[in-house]
Amino acid sequence: MASLFSKVAQFANSPKGKQAIQQATAKAQELAKDPRTRAKIDDVRRRFQGGGRGTGAGPTR
Repeated sequence: MASLFSKVAQFANSPKGKQAIQQATAKAQELAKDPRTRAKIDDVRRRFQGGGRGTGAGPTR
């Protein structure tokens, strides 16, 4: 029985898989250019990079 990775690689190399990858890439590029999507990404990035630090609220030891 083929491994999951080899099945995925086989699909990716098939004409149907290449078409799916091309469509997904085009959609990702379209979303990346959208200012609203970029704003959402920047907001989430700020939240994770901040990590909730600097609020001053929390237990002190």
